[in-house]
Amino acid sequence: MSTTAAAPVAASRPSPARQRLLDAATDLFYNEGIHSVGVDRIIEEAGVTRATMYKQFAGKEGLVLAYLEGEDQGLRALFAQASQASDDPEVLLDLVVDGIEHDIRERHTRGCPFINAAAEYPDEGPVRDLITDHREWFRETLRQLAEGAGLDDPAAVAASLVLLRDAALVGGYLDGQHRVGPAFARTARDLIASHKP
Repeated sequence: MSTTAAAPVAASRPSPARQRLLDAATDLFYNEGIHSVGVDRIIEEAGVTRATMYKQFAGKEGLVLAYLEGEDQGLRALFAQASQASDDPEVLLDLVVDGIEHDIRERHTRGCPFINAAAEYPDEGPVRDLITDHREWFRETLRQLAEGAGLDDPAAVAASLVLLRDAALVGGYLDGQHRVGPAFARTARDLIASHKP
């Protein structure tokens, strides 16, 4: 392999220090809250210097944005994986329901990272803009799947699935993931079935 071909691959990987900062911030922000975690704590957990932190992210808000971008990219990657498994919109909708149930039970056990961040950033700004963009993408992706599956009123189906997911992520944290996960899946499948022509 030539060095020219390898250069773009190397450039696309985050530096180890950047990745440690992002990993530490992701864990701390999600589990303890964004505003309750200071930069010094993230630097300590990541094992980097203050200068490295500010070189990589130019401040805490940059790190918050990178954390939420990572959450967004993770969800988009799950949709991409599901799309590789099947190109049938009905199957994809079922995979989405399974994926959300798994997320409630195993990954996002303290609520939705976007809802949590929105509660801490109530005013307009880059963080709220990123949250809005993510939610619009998610809603539109669900609408397209519902339309592809031939469901009646795909926009309403998408809006209802987003609402159910929001409620289930919060409810899972409050009432237990193993109680809420199956209830979400059952309700989502009933919703989808009620919109079949």
